[in-house]
Amino acid sequence: MRGCNNMCSYCVVPFTRGRERSREFDSIVHETQHLVEVEHVKEVILLGQNVNSYHDRCQGAILATTASSSSSGGGGGVSTTGYYQTSNPGFTNLYKKRGGSGYYFADLVHAISNISPELRVRFTSPHPKDYPPELLHLMAETNNVCNQIHLPAQSGSNTVLERMRRGYTREAYLTLVDDVKRIIGNEDDDDDYVAFSSDFITGFCHETEEEHEDTIKLMQEVKYDQAYMFAYSMREKTNAHRTMVDDVPADVKQRRLQEVISVFRTNVQERNEMLEVGRLRLVLVEGEARRKKKNDSGVVVGRMWSGRTDQNKRVVFPSLLLNDDNDDDDDDFGWCFTEEEVKPLLSYWRTNNYDNAEPSSPSSLAREINHQLQPKTKVKLQPGDYVVVHITEARGHTLRGRALWRSTLSGFTELMMMNGGGMWKGRRGGGGGGESTDLMNFGKKEEDLEIVSRLYQQVDLVNTL
Repeated sequence: MRGCNNMCSYCVVPFTRGRERSREFDSIVHETQHLVEVEHVKEVILLGQNVNSYHDRCQGAILATTASSSSSGGGGGVSTTGYYQTSNPGFTNLYKKRGGSGYYFADLVHAISNISPELRVRFTSPHPKDYPPELLHLMAETNNVCNQIHLPAQSGSNTVLERMRRGYTREAYLTLVDDVKRIIGNEDDDDDYVAFSSDFITGFCHETEEEHEDTIKLMQEVKYDQAYMFAYSMREKTNAHRTMVDDVPADVKQRRLQEVISVFRTNVQERNEMLEVGRLRLVLVEGEARRKKKNDSGVVVGRMWSGRTDQNKRVVFPSLLLNDDNDDDDDDFGWCFTEEEVKPLLSYWRTNNYDNAEPSSPSSLAREINHQLQPKTKVKLQPGDYVVVHITEARGHTLRGRALWRSTLSGFTELMMMNGGGMWKGRRGGGGGGESTDLMNFGKKEEDLEIVSRLYQQVDLVNTL
């Protein structure tokens, strides 16, 4: 979609891009089907200045949702269409003309995610007011809608938010954050957590030190995984340009911006060390990392892949290379095991006693695994592949790890539930049949780290053959 109806006082978008216009639902679905089926695209990003206020009100959409509503006796789609709903009662709309029949954003996300179980779906940039409960529940129940939420706060101060004409209070915003954690996932009891990102403006018109401190406190409370932070720069035609004075000195804006950036960086490092290091993550390979792996002397000793997790975190990793004596040889770079090879091995480990043998000894278990790995044909990683990476280090925004095997999105989801007893209902929720044992939680138990250690050892052993 294009344009924006929100009319925030600092923003020039409504004057340069115009009012919101939503592209027709069917054309988006058909284009995505072509990208997936013909061009083999693995990830799509739904774009818009205020993407989650999407509302296709063309005649075909109205007829389709009206017919669906009549036949089902409900709202005619995922979004219970027929009325507009904000995230919670604490959010308001400056633009009142909303609602009615047609396809809403939850309908679009549902349709795109159904095209292929191997397609990751993201969206940006949203407004916090347009996360109705049905959208959050859809994200919770759909494996391939990425577990990342962008909630542009802009400020943590109620008085600044009012001057910005954002249409919500700090309290309403934090209620939405709690709703997201409750419905989709909370890192306190589910390792498949929601990653929060946001936007912040420092030094907006008349901002005081107390108002700035409110923003710092909000960042410390939410602990964002990504943030886009800027010092305020007034734009012509905006409400602020017509009615306010840009009276915060430039040096104060920059000092406040550096304080916001410092808090964000500290929180990111702490979160990544707590939530990422030691875990297995499914990474979509984007390409070769621009920076090469170097030794202590600064000499390039290895080539690295770069990709992103479900939470949109960048991961840099070498692949599990077999007989990779020459890192500059394209023929040797990027070889990896496959999901088909590793899945029975993981099942074997899971169903046998971890204490059968010491990991360092040539045990019967090690010989069995090595016997299974030796004859396997290696596959070469390439951009667009999913690969399971064991995260070993966090350096600010960037994670580092070691690739274990090439996977599929659906296959990794299946492997997460290898306890063999429970019916798994949805990505975040457990079903009956006992406690779930999922691979996302690798690193929480010593025996899980032992599994990773043994896989490393078998690969190293094969490399010496």
